[in-house]
Amino acid sequence: MKIFQKIIGIVVFASLVFGLYRVGSFGYQNLRGARSAFGPLVKPPTNTASTNTASDTTGLGLTLPAGFHVSIFAKDVPNARVLVFDPTGTLLVSEPSQGKVVALIDSDNDGVSDKKAVVVEGLNLLHGLAFKDGNLYVGETDKVTKFSYNAATHTASNKQKLFDLAGNGNHFSRSIGFGPDGKLYVTIGSTCNVCLEKNAMRAAIYSAEPDGSNFRSFATGLRNSPFFIWHPTTKDMWATEMGRDLLGDDIPPDEINIVKSGSFYGWPYCYGKKIHDGKFDTSQKFIDLCNSSVPSHIDLQAHSAPLGLAFIPPSWPKEYQDDLLVSYHGSWNRTTPTGYKVVRMKLDKNGAYEKTEDFLTGFIEQNGAKGRPVDLLFDSKGVLYISDDKAGSVYRMSKI
Repeated sequence: MKIFQKIIGIVVFASLVFGLYRVGSFGYQNLRGARSAFGPLVKPPTNTASTNTASDTTGLGLTLPAGFHVSIFAKDVPNARVLVFDPTGTLLVSEPSQGKVVALIDSDNDGVSDKKAVVVEGLNLLHGLAFKDGNLYVGETDKVTKFSYNAATHTASNKQKLFDLAGNGNHFSRSIGFGPDGKLYVTIGSTCNVCLEKNAMRAAIYSAEPDGSNFRSFATGLRNSPFFIWHPTTKDMWATEMGRDLLGDDIPPDEINIVKSGSFYGWPYCYGKKIHDGKFDTSQKFIDLCNSSVPSHIDLQAHSAPLGLAFIPPSWPKEYQDDLLVSYHGSWNRTTPTGYKVVRMKLDKNGAYEKTEDFLTGFIEQNGAKGRPVDLLFDSKGVLYISDDKAGSVYRMSKI
């Protein structure tokens, strides 16, 4: 009897062991990872992508550095030009061809604009946008205007003209911005390719108080400086400059200038590093005026058409610190097209130039341009927004 009971016990024990083995095997094969569903909630990592890769979901086939992702933030934004954030962080864009300022609203914060709102319309070839004390400032081709801004409804009202500008001409866009000194700055391009302007307001940058008073010349001899910003360390104004046409494929250079009060930058007498424009005039007077000018800080490939520029924020990788991004809108009359990209200019902390390298390319192919980058704007988190007036889009570029 006792022997029989021992046999029964051995059989039961063996069956139990085998059963546990089968359960364990099944669980290992079929239920691995189920703990997060049935056990305590474990927050997954926010980013599992490798920083050794780059990602483009624009559909344009763009090339960008490893560790970054570019996507479409907003489309159907015709002639998208200047970008600015309103006081609540909503992105606004100017549409000169439409006479509008439009708000691109991302209601669910997923990195894609899901709604557009017309902030103000009926404007005369507007371009530049700026905010101060909750008010929206707009650079129209013939004036700078100020609006009361309602951040809740993304609308502007109570239009007030601050001062008149010399309007139209070959370069009709007016960019504006507030400097570290609190003054309002506006750039006014030339009427021509190369000429002696009759109106001293042309080919210059002017400044004024926020209420429009004390409107005066800040710098001259700037053929067309379409965008400007301030260096984060030196607080100097940096501006892009488009050189004249009809001197060939490779001269004169386009430029980056460090613009200081009361300075003369050479146009129409010279270009670049104080190179006299002998095709325009050979007189000694003009040579002397050229010699008295401030040279360019950085010379660029002719006809690149530099527009927006932005200093890279501290939130980006260390190797990008102190550097500058510049958008090249692209040539219209060069034998071999150039530009159509965003470049990175390597600088030291005080702005001394080292070299230029491509950063975001692929906007042009053999059959023509797919896009033309314009303005560059970082948000407070280090996300870069890029307007494209040909594709009618705004792109969003972030770290992976």
